[in-house]
Amino acid sequence: MTFTEPAAPLFLSAPEIARAIPHIDTRAALADMFSALKNGSAIQPPQTLAPFPGRAGDVIAYMGVLSASRVFGTKLSPYIVTAGAPLVTAWTLLMSMETGQPLMLCDAGQLTIERTAATTALAVELLARPGAARLAVIGAGPVALAHLRHVQSLRDWESVSVYAPRLQHDRAAREALRATAPRATLAGDAASCVHEADVVMLCTSSGTPVVKPADFGKPALITSISTNVARAHEIEPAMLREMDVYCDYRRTTPAIAGEMTLATELHGWQDDQLCGDLPELVERACATPAYGRHVFFRSVGLGLEDVAIANALFHHCRSGR
Repeated sequence: MTFTEPAAPLFLSAPEIARAIPHIDTRAALADMFSALKNGSAIQPPQTLAPFPGRAGDVIAYMGVLSASRVFGTKLSPYIVTAGAPLVTAWTLLMSMETGQPLMLCDAGQLTIERTAATTALAVELLARPGAARLAVIGAGPVALAHLRHVQSLRDWESVSVYAPRLQHDRAAREALRATAPRATLAGDAASCVHEADVVMLCTSSGTPVVKPADFGKPALITSISTNVARAHEIEPAMLREMDVYCDYRRTTPAIAGEMTLATELHGWQDDQLCGDLPELVERACATPAYGRHVFFRSVGLGLEDVAIANALFHHCRSGR
């Protein structure tokens, strides 16, 4: 009897992913994935957290099954306590539903940045008012720059305003911003950055609000992402009662997103007040906002997002393009 040795899984480092990402359509891959999630050909279980004994850290597992592409996978993101700064890494494993064999293992740091930004871009594409022309971004790190790259082609933006405290004294950060968005202007504070904006992307690692209701001069689409800080929230939780609220996936996000859990506990907000999620938006199964008030989109990250982008990367690299 002869045995066929399974092919070794592809291994992608962060630099290799950074080089490959521009060659795949991340937003389209995510749109297909959210459509599959809506029609039942994809499965997204809740993420799980396992603490390490002795308060040594923890690990979060994000799983997902993408049946239409015959793959499943998981992202493992450990938080390791050290004598100095904690270590935070992330690795995504893509596996075949047909053979049960691993297809690819990749450093998920850059992958996470790209899929987070692409998810926000998909939400902006689906939720921003048709005439949206003024874009504002709070944050200037790699995640904020990725958001700018992903949304620049969605509209013919009349203005792009960016605020982050570091931009006042960090020349390298200013140069990175100019290289990504040459037309962007620097705001002196968060309030002036967002005041006249149609779309506001909050791209910080803050665990507490970075904007206030009084900062906004008109109803806007406000997007927010997750960070490692427990119950992180970039807006005041009480604001949810006065907004049209959407999220990436209604079955999992409300139990994880900091402002949603706090709004439920302290301000009487309930997840049945969600107006829709990305699976419903992609499939046109929910109403889009009328902009009589602010619109809030909250993303916490899904294992399926990692699986979808990892699968697109795998096929791109295997094709040799």
